[in-house]
Amino acid sequence: MKKSILTIIIAAFLTLPVFGQKYAYIDSEYILSNMPDYTEAQAELDRLATEWQNEIEKKFAEIDAMYKKYQTEAITLPDNMKQKREEAIINAEKAAKDLQKKRFGTDGDLFKKREELVKPIQDRVFTAIDEYAKEKGYAFVFDVAGSMTIIYADPKWDINDQIMQKLGVTARDNNKDEDDD
Repeated sequence: MKKSILTIIIAAFLTLPVFGQKYAYIDSEYILSNMPDYTEAQAELDRLATEWQNEIEKKFAEIDAMYKKYQTEAITLPDNMKQKREEAIINAEKAAKDLQKKRFGTDGDLFKKREELVKPIQDRVFTAIDEYAKEKGYAFVFDVAGSMTIIYADPKWDINDQIMQKLGVTARDNNKDEDDD
């Protein structure tokens, strides 16, 4: 009997701190979309991605033209010329695929440029969230923009505006969904 009462008392004391914790949430996409330097960085990344994609498409179009020309001339070409043309097409295709990997691969130019342009901005946002959470005594700050699913969030725990204020960013009215249903 004494053990069960002692267990209940210990369990009660261990769960008390949980009830005193404060929670908040942010929408990182909303915060970032209101930051001019982030939108500029995204525009630069989009421009580079389009430029590099066009460059790669041009290479593949050239390979396609080489292949079509080879097909029409293959009948009249000697075997050694056929082999040289086939090797040239294969090499050009390999070079185009290598360029594609270099530009858009997991550690490619676009990834590196994103790290260069976007990561410092994301780090500033994270630092502002961290500082604000510590100032206000929040135990957890959730991000509703990511893959984390929150079915309901009381707007009183939304600290987006406070984080943007800490970052010196002014909200644009058209970016935040306002569901007052």
